Order: sequence, then structure tokens, then C-alpha cells
Amino acid sequence: MSVISFSRRTSRRWLPLWPLLLFFIVAAFGLLWLWHAWPQVMMKSVIWQRDVNQQMSGLLKAVAENPTQAGGALLLFSFVYGVLHALGPGHGKVVITTWLATHPSKLKSSIGLTLAASLLQGLVAIGLVVVVLTLLQLPARQLHLSSFWLEKGSYALVGVLGLLLCWRALKKLRALLRKPKFTAFTPHHVHDQHCGCGHQHMLDPKQLERDEDWRARLVIVLSMGMRPCSGAIMVLLFSKVIGVFGWGVASALAMAAGTSITISSLALLVHAFRTLAVKLSGNRTPVLWRQVGWTTLALAGGVVLVAAAVVMWVSAVPVGRGLRPF
Repeated sequence: MSVISFSRRTSRRWLPLWPLLLFFIVAAFGLLWLWHAWPQVMMKSVIWQRDVNQQMSGLLKAVAENPTQAGGALLLFSFVYGVLHALGPGHGKVVITTWLATHPSKLKSSIGLTLAASLLQGLVAIGLVVVVLTLLQLPARQLHLSSFWLEKGSYALVGVLGLLLCWRALKKLRALLRKPKFTAFTPHHVHDQHCGCGHQHMLDPKQLERDEDWRARLVIVLSMGMRPCSGAIMVLLFSKVIGVFGWGVASALAMAAGTSITISSLALLVHAFRTLAVKLSGNRTPVLWRQVGWTTLALAGGVVLVAAAVVMWVSAVPVGRGLRPF
């Protein structure tokens, strides 16, 4: 009888977790489909990118002839391009989803990460064109080569972020799994919530978040925003050639705004799933088990980032040397 009741309690404990199980099954099937359809996806994306570049060039020429009539269309098209372009595969989505899925984060700070990274990506593209073509007056080939090395640098930062998460997770796991040692002592003062000793008895959650995560958040923003958008580079280069560089800058910023919308929507989705997982787990499992489980998940996220960084670093090639898988 006790065995039957124990099995029932166990099944009831895991029953509320069915939405997470469904999510992981759908995600697994989606990744499997993407793995098989990847060559076709890349070919379609190349064709789509070529058509978009032609339309963007036509809008820039129209702006050069009549900026008051074609300027609004250029900015709107750039914004939509940023929204759709961010839907494709990219290391920024891998970074932000891994971080939000494996670490507790407030919704406001999550959106702040995506906005900062998207803005930085647009500013990096603008600054790169200004420095290479205007200040140094180098050819366009050096512009693409500089963009390539910035891309490699962003992949290296992804690896650094993964190693940082792994190190922190391993350190926390070691502290959680260490056997406690008890020593007898005689307290000189008993602290309670009404005592006036002037001590801070517990750290505020905001202090914990600020003290522990600011380095990781900085690396996240840099790794996502350090790689300039190829579409923004193209627009800035062509706008400088035809003499409407100001409109090219505005177009690049509109692309960054569109990218931020898509990445922020993804961040909202991941944040909602994590919040659902925390609510479903509730108090049904021991505190130690929950802490070990989330820390192990953070360790797995760090391993995923390190593996992704290695793959992207090896597969990244300069422009004109084939298709890139990311």
C-alpha cells in the first residue's frame, strides 16, 4: 500500500511539468528539421539577401534624387529588414536564450540586454565605416576584412562567456554538494529582524544580481553587438559612395531598432518559459535538489556556448569565400 501511494505522489509531482516536456519535444523536432533543411535554408537566405540588397540600393538611389519622398520608405524598409533579418540563425539568439533560460533575470533587465546589444551592433557598423573609409581612407576590402575580425572577436567573447558560466556553475555545485561541518560556538549577540545592531542580515536580491552578473551581462552585450550587421555595412558603404551617408546612418539605426524588436520578443518568450518552470516546480522538490538542478542547467548552458563559439570560430571565413553556417 505504501509503495502504491508513493508512486502516486511521485506521478503527481511530475504531472504539472507537462508543458515543459511538450516544449522540449517541440524544440527537439524543430532542431532536427533545421538540421536536415539547413542547406536549403541557406540557399533561400542568400537569394533573399541578394533581392533585399537590390531593393535597398534602389531606395538609396531614390533618396539621393528626392530625399523628402523616398526617405520614409527607406527607413521603413530598413526597420522591416531588421525585424526579418533577426529571425534567421545567429549567435546573438544563442547567447541571449542560453543566458535567460539558465539564469534568473528580471524582465526589465532582460529587455535592456537586447536593446543595448542591438544598438551597439548598429553603432559598431557606423563606427567601422567612419574609421576605415573616412579617417583612415582605406579601400572597401579592408572594411570587409575588419568586419570579419570583429565577427571572430564576438565569437571569442561567446566562448569567454561560456567559460565564465561553467566556472561559476562548478564553483556553486562544489559548494552545494560539500558536506557541512558543524562547530560549536557561543554567540555574543543574537540577530533578529528587530535588533538595532546596524548590520545587514541578508543581501538584497538586487545586490546579488548586481554583484554577480554585471561581468556576464557586459560580455553578453559585447558578444552580441560587436559583430556588425552585414546589411548595415552594405547600406553604409553604398550610401557613402553616392553621397547620402547621413541617410545610410539613419537606415543602419532603423535596422538596429528592428533587430531589437525581434530579439526582445524572443527574450520575452524565453523569460516566460523560465518563469513557468519555476512556478511549476514550486515547493514540490527539496531546496537542495532545485538549486543543484538549476546550477547544472547553467553548467550545461555554458558548455553549449563554448561549443557554439568553437564551431562559429572555425566556420567563419572572410567575405567571398563561401557560405557561413551562422
